[in-house]
Amino acid sequence: MTEENSGGVDRRAILCGLGFAALAAATTTPSMAQEQARAADHGPPATGQVPVTWVSTTRDKPWQAMPGQLPLINLTSVTDLHVMVQADQMFQTIEGFGGCIHERGWQALSLLSATARAEVLEELFTPGKGANLRICRIPIGANDYALDWYSHNETAGDFGMEKFSIARDHRLIIPFIRAARQRCPDLSLWASPWSPPTWMKTNGHYATAKPRMGLPDNGIRDDQVREEGQDTFIQEERYFRAYGLYFRRFVDEYRKLGLPIGMVMPQNEFNSAQVFPSCTWTPAGLARFIPYLAEALQGSGTDIFFGTLERADASMFEKVYADPKVQPHIKGVGAQWAGRGAIPFIHHAHPELKIYQSEQECGNGLNDWRFARFTWQMMKDFLRAGASVYDYWNIAADRNGLSSWGWAQNSMISVDEAGNHRFNPDYHVFKHLSHFVQPGAKRIATVSYAGYENLLAFRNPDDRIVIVAQNDMAEPMPLHLTLGAKTLRALLPADSFNSFVI
Repeated sequence: MTEENSGGVDRRAILCGLGFAALAAATTTPSMAQEQARAADHGPPATGQVPVTWVSTTRDKPWQAMPGQLPLINLTSVTDLHVMVQADQMFQTIEGFGGCIHERGWQALSLLSATARAEVLEELFTPGKGANLRICRIPIGANDYALDWYSHNETAGDFGMEKFSIARDHRLIIPFIRAARQRCPDLSLWASPWSPPTWMKTNGHYATAKPRMGLPDNGIRDDQVREEGQDTFIQEERYFRAYGLYFRRFVDEYRKLGLPIGMVMPQNEFNSAQVFPSCTWTPAGLARFIPYLAEALQGSGTDIFFGTLERADASMFEKVYADPKVQPHIKGVGAQWAGRGAIPFIHHAHPELKIYQSEQECGNGLNDWRFARFTWQMMKDFLRAGASVYDYWNIAADRNGLSSWGWAQNSMISVDEAGNHRFNPDYHVFKHLSHFVQPGAKRIATVSYAGYENLLAFRNPDDRIVIVAQNDMAEPMPLHLTLGAKTLRALLPADSFNSFVI
C-alpha cells in the first residue's frame, strides 16, 4: 500500500463505509469463471458518463488525447474496488516543476531555426501550453554542462570581490533565462555552485578527482585529488567571508538585470569528488560556512537551502541543522540522486522545511523508453516523500548529450547538427505531471488494497483532481477510480502513462 495507508487504516471499516459490509465479512472469493467474465467486460456496466481530460503516452504514441468522458459505474463487488482517491487528505503544496539552465543547453537550442526555437520555448515555458516549467536552477560559475571551466572571480586573494564579474553568463546563461522569462514572466530561479573559485580550494583545481573510464583528461595532479569526507574549501574565516560575498555579488548582479534569485544552496553534491567542477565538504565545514553566507545575503531576499544532498543519509543534514548558528537560516532542503533515500526521514522530522528535488538523475544519453519509466519512479519517490519542486536536469542537449567532461546524459530535448529536434520520452513522462499539476496544488492520498498503487494524485487550486497513473503491463489494464460516492472506469493502454483531470 502507499505511504498514506501504512498508518493502521482499517480496511474492513473502509469497505463497510462504502456499503460492502457483507462483502467485507465474506470469506469466499469469486470463481475463476466469474473473474474472467468480469475482466473481459472490464467490470460492472456503466450507469452514466463523467466528463474528464485524459491524455495517454506509450512508447510509440506520445501525448494522445483519449475519450473526453469516462463511464460511471456502481461498485457491486469488492473486486471492483481498485483505488480510492481521498481528496480531503492533503499533503505538501506543489510549487512547480522545472529544469536546469546551463551553457550547453542554450548552445543546443541555438542550433534551431528562430521559428523552431520559439516553438520549443513556448512548449517548455508558456503557462498552460506544454511543460509549464516554472522553477529553474542555474549554476554559480561552471557546472559540468558549461562549455569549459570558469568562475566569477579567478583573481587569487581578491577577498573583497573587486574583480567579480558575471560577464561570462551574458554569453549563454542569461539569454536562456530571458528567453524563458519572455514566455513565463513569473519564472523562479535558484542557484548553486559546482565549485568555488580555484584559489579558495585546498587543491587549487576546479575538479577533485581524476578521469576514469576513458573520460578526457582534466589536468588534475595526484596531489590535488580529494575525497568524500574532506573539506576541499579552505576552512578560514577570510575565505568564508569572501565566499559569502561571492554569493551576494552574484545575487546582486542578477537582480540588477531584473532576474531575482529566490534561493541558493551552498554546494552541488557536497560529498562527491568529481572530474568536473566540484568541491567536497564535510557537514562540519558546511556548518561553519552557512552563518557567513547568511550574513552576506542579509536583506537580499534570497533564501538558503541545505543542499544539494546526494546521499541516502539524513544524518548529513541533521549534523548541520543541529548547529544553533545554522538552523535559523535554513528554509529548506535540496536533494538529488541517492538523496531521495534521506528525504522521507528529513521531511518527517522537519515538516516545516520545504523539500526540492534539485536535479533528476541524468541517464546515459540514450534517451530511451526504459529510462523514461525510471523517470516516473523517481518522480513518484520524491513527490511521495514530500518534494514541493521537481527539477529535471538537461532541458536541451546536442544529439549525443555529451558534457564538456565526456559523460553522455539524457535531456528533455535533443538537437542535431542540422537543427532538427526531438522531444524525448523523459519529456513526455515529465509533462504528464508538470502540464496538469498547477502551482498551489496539494498532493492527496490514495488507498488501494488490490495493488493499484502505481499512481499519484493531486488537488489543484480550482479543486479539480489530477491523477497520473502508469500501466506497466504489456496488456491493457482496467482502472476504477473511486472519488467519494462515484467510481469512474478507464482502460489504460498497455505500457502507458496516463493523466486524468476530473
